[in-house]
Amino acid sequence: MIGGVIAIVAMAGLGWLAWHLTHRPPAQGAGAMAGPGGPGGPGGGRRGGPATTVGVATAELADLPVTLDALGTVTAAATTTVRPQVSGILQKVLFKEGQLVKAGQVLAQIDPRQFEMALLQATGQRQRDEAQLENARLTLERYRTLLSQDSIARQEVDTQAALVKQLQGTVMTDRAAEGTARLNLGYTKVVAPITGRVGLRVVDVGNLVSAGDATGIAVITQQSPIDVEFAIPQDSVPDIMNRATTGAVLPAMAYDRTRTEVLDEGRFSALDNQVDTQTGTVMAKARFDNAKMTLFPMQFVNVRLELRRIKDAVMVPVTALRHGSTGDYVYVLNGDRTVSLRTVKRGQATVDKVQIIEGVKAGEQVITEGADRLKDGAKVTLPGDKPGAGRRGDGAKGENQRRRADGASTAPAGTPDVAPGSVATDAAKMRPHRTGESPGGRERTMPEEGGRSGPGSAADGSSSARGVSGQPQGQSPAAGNAR
Repeated sequence: MIGGVIAIVAMAGLGWLAWHLTHRPPAQGAGAMAGPGGPGGPGGGRRGGPATTVGVATAELADLPVTLDALGTVTAAATTTVRPQVSGILQKVLFKEGQLVKAGQVLAQIDPRQFEMALLQATGQRQRDEAQLENARLTLERYRTLLSQDSIARQEVDTQAALVKQLQGTVMTDRAAEGTARLNLGYTKVVAPITGRVGLRVVDVGNLVSAGDATGIAVITQQSPIDVEFAIPQDSVPDIMNRATTGAVLPAMAYDRTRTEVLDEGRFSALDNQVDTQTGTVMAKARFDNAKMTLFPMQFVNVRLELRRIKDAVMVPVTALRHGSTGDYVYVLNGDRTVSLRTVKRGQATVDKVQIIEGVKAGEQVITEGADRLKDGAKVTLPGDKPGAGRRGDGAKGENQRRRADGASTAPAGTPDVAPGSVATDAAKMRPHRTGESPGGRERTMPEEGGRSGPGSAADGSSSARGVSGQPQGQSPAAGNAR
């Protein structure tokens, strides 16, 4: 009987200890609810807010190229449709589609037989007329000898002289006809007029071709060098003209459609003589060597034309520049880990950097990341700063910290918040007592369900007490023991 009573008392003591550890007093709970930064969150930031972690970059001096970007179209320096100059049957095609050819290279062969016959005929006619001319000249010499002997009338001499001149003209005509026949024979070999890349073949062997064919035999485009045509704003024309008239070279670069790869580098070559009234632009042209054949006729490219260079420009990343109702501004990092809002005047820009004309000096650090959460004078931290540096507040926040030091637990999160010495006291209270009497000599009862308790007691504390003591909620172990 005595052993059973002792066992019941021990179980009641364990149940009371479990309830005490899971139900903190109101003073301790209030202290534990205060965060590291006082009411509203951690301290150290502006107006009690947190210090924002930001990214920074240093303003640098650099030579800034003033450029003009435009969308351009690649055009061949020369384009030629290869057409035969004589009519005939196409016998051979001596090129491959897409082949690079040189000027004078034979591309096709037309049946030459009729032109060979025409040349022979012209040659025979010339030789016959030359023989007649030679005979007329000899006759004229004899007539002149006879005239000197007064053996012939002068009229016959004059008539023979006229015949010689007539035959001279005939021979000259024959020689021209012979040359034409020889030229036509040469035209039976169709050659490339320029150096370039030949396109697709538009006629096959065995077809009758002539000079009047609109499509010809093939098209050749000159791709090295090659041109790019693009439109520039009319406001940029004076600047370009001033640079061009002084003989300055304006570098040009051709980019792919994503502006990530430079296809080729060239130079400005020409400017049109009138403005397009519909677009307010002027057509310009840049020439590229295209040695690697990266540019192709009718290809769309992005063109960047360098107009001039600005020496020692203050440059910051484009992510540092902000836009507000008062204009452009940046956040500058101070030595005390605060930021200052500065209104700036921007200048030229590149893909990733922008020029600051006024407001920032070289060497100053500007905020590039996290600026959306900043205000003028806000405290910040950098990724390399030590954790907790410069985060302790003052004033009301210091008072909250002192209160937490008095009432809050310093144990890690999740550990029951027990005041110093409470474990020893609880252990003493677990000594056996008389039935129905509390450890302090007075009868105690457990708080009823719904009474004030520490965080998490409504669910966790009740179930823990029930699981350890085996008593229903709202009933103390002592009461159960008494029953």
